[in-house]
Amino acid sequence: MIEPILPPDATLRDAIAVIERMRRLIVAVVEADGRLLGILSDGDIRRGLLAGLGLESPAAKAMTREPICGSSQARPDELFDLMMLRGVAAVPVVDAHGRFVRIAQLSDAHDTPRLGGEGFAAAVIMAGGEGRRLRPLTADRPKPMINIGGVPLLERQVRAMVSCGLRRIFISTNYLGHVIEDHFEDGREFGAEIRYLRETTKLGTAGALSLLPEVPDGPMLVINGDVLTTSDFGKLLSFHLETKAEITIAAMIYRVDIPFGVLQVEGYRAVGLEEKPSQGFLCNAGIYVLSPDAVRSVPTGVPVDMPSVIEGMIARDAVVSVFPIHEFWTDIGTPDDLKLAMAEFAEKAHS
Repeated sequence: MIEPILPPDATLRDAIAVIERMRRLIVAVVEADGRLLGILSDGDIRRGLLAGLGLESPAAKAMTREPICGSSQARPDELFDLMMLRGVAAVPVVDAHGRFVRIAQLSDAHDTPRLGGEGFAAAVIMAGGEGRRLRPLTADRPKPMINIGGVPLLERQVRAMVSCGLRRIFISTNYLGHVIEDHFEDGREFGAEIRYLRETTKLGTAGALSLLPEVPDGPMLVINGDVLTTSDFGKLLSFHLETKAEITIAAMIYRVDIPFGVLQVEGYRAVGLEEKPSQGFLCNAGIYVLSPDAVRSVPTGVPVDMPSVIEGMIARDAVVSVFPIHEFWTDIGTPDDLKLAMAEFAEKAHS
């Protein structure tokens, strides 16, 4: 089997491509002589992005330089025990001289499933949006039911959840909610159990959580109904659990290119000049993981938006983590956003 390896001069973009193409949990950074320099996991890459690295940054800047390693002389059960003992899902295997041999991971054992959407207690899709800026498309359907590549956006979200093992889904409805209920019914046709949180008044982007029949007994995925992404919900959950967060916010990286030379000034003196810099901002992507305590913090029966819930948890000194998205992401709030989404999925259909 071809192993997931990168040369020292590879970029974060290269690392992402190898991990996604080979479906392994980590990639090894290896010298020309075969010596292991370090490893990169999906979490390492996203932490690098949080630290200000870009996708074209050297992978070595984000890698773990002294990873837990297994010996090439170890039996499979010994490698399994090592990973369980050290609490890791994958390790590089090296020989006596530190040369890379292969990647071993827990999921290589057939009875050990990879953490995916099945680790969520449930999901809530906030689908009550009217989409006035998208009229006349939304004159007879809610915004989340607009077709993207011949499939309603909301159906794409549901199928993405089901494909990663998440089966229990709540959909909040308001504007033309019957269109959604007629399409999905009880969810069996889509491999899910779907129930509805019917808003009689608009409750904002978080208020519908107070309509849940009970507080979940584990982490809950919450997503705005107008969001389209190829990001992996299982990786989002892993990040949430790893950071021991009460809320995890998925964030898209929005870059602003300044078309001028920017001066660094101390008093009246110029001490530096950066020509046409680019600055990245982490922006709320409308995708969250909430702990049971975070769900309980949502007031009952009143309009409340998710930023208010997040600010309340931060004020309580709760851990609120940020999960940067490097995959495709857009919402469909405007006609231009909708064109971008349609173009993306038209390209996928022909690739």
